[in-house]
Amino acid sequence: MSSIPLPAESAVPIGRLKFNRLRNVKERGIEALMFLAAFVSVMTTLGIVYVLVSESIVFFQRVPLSDFLFDTQWTPLFDDAHYGIMVLLSGTITSSAVALLVAIPLGTIIAIYLSEFAPFTVREVAKPFLELLGGVPTIIYGYFALVVVTPLLQMIYPDLPGFNLLAAGIVMGIMIIPYVASLSEDAMRAVPMSLREGSYAMGATRLQTALRVVMPAATSGIASAYILGISRAVGETMILAVAAGMQPNLTFNPAEPGATVTSYIVQVALGDLPHGSIGYQTIFAAGLMLMLMTLVFNLLGYYMRKKFREVY
Repeated sequence: MSSIPLPAESAVPIGRLKFNRLRNVKERGIEALMFLAAFVSVMTTLGIVYVLVSESIVFFQRVPLSDFLFDTQWTPLFDDAHYGIMVLLSGTITSSAVALLVAIPLGTIIAIYLSEFAPFTVREVAKPFLELLGGVPTIIYGYFALVVVTPLLQMIYPDLPGFNLLAAGIVMGIMIIPYVASLSEDAMRAVPMSLREGSYAMGATRLQTALRVVMPAATSGIASAYILGISRAVGETMILAVAAGMQPNLTFNPAEPGATVTSYIVQVALGDLPHGSIGYQTIFAAGLMLMLMTLVFNLLGYYMRKKFREVY
């Protein structure tokens, strides 16, 4: 029995099925790759949490939690050891507050200008330079604070010590400006043009439109930029290690030297303390406290984004 040749049209569905099967395999491979990337991220976070918590449990078995939270001295490497984390938190909070007082107003003003007032050519040139400022190594910022900013401040305040939280906080604020300005500008640019046109039609000026229409509509993104700036300030290390003095001092006065949680971790991690000693384990307890602070700020940012999205 002779075989009947199939018409040419019947080869088209077969080729199409092969193509669809190959495309499905590629899509499954891409999905697996994305899942692997997400899995690595989650497992890395869980690994960090496990190390901090497990080492901190050993630390708190030897140091009461009440002493850690409420003691007013931090001398874990002395014979008369004290473990009051508030000493380090005061330096972290003070330097971060100074940085945010610099970064949030300037970053917001820059974002408003780039989004609402700057010509296209100016915006296309200024924004890459602004983002380039965020790529400068932090150690350079630290020496800039020590060699340039501190002498300038001493011209105004002659009694200002050579190491102080004020200069470090100001330079930290300069470093954070690109994060705040860039993300805030992106959020403002995402506001629909129809809202601006409606505001102009009601007789509002460009400044009134920016402040009363665009910013409220972009509050979710702007709040995210602020929270990112706060987290960046809390976690900064090298600027404070170079310019703030790394002297544990329970003070909220930025004109005094001080140590932060991150600078202390650097100081101990680069020392000669044996692994497993109580002095070495303090860096895990301090790191856990720093991570909890960052977690609180991130949760606050998530709450604000959710709240303002519901409103606007």
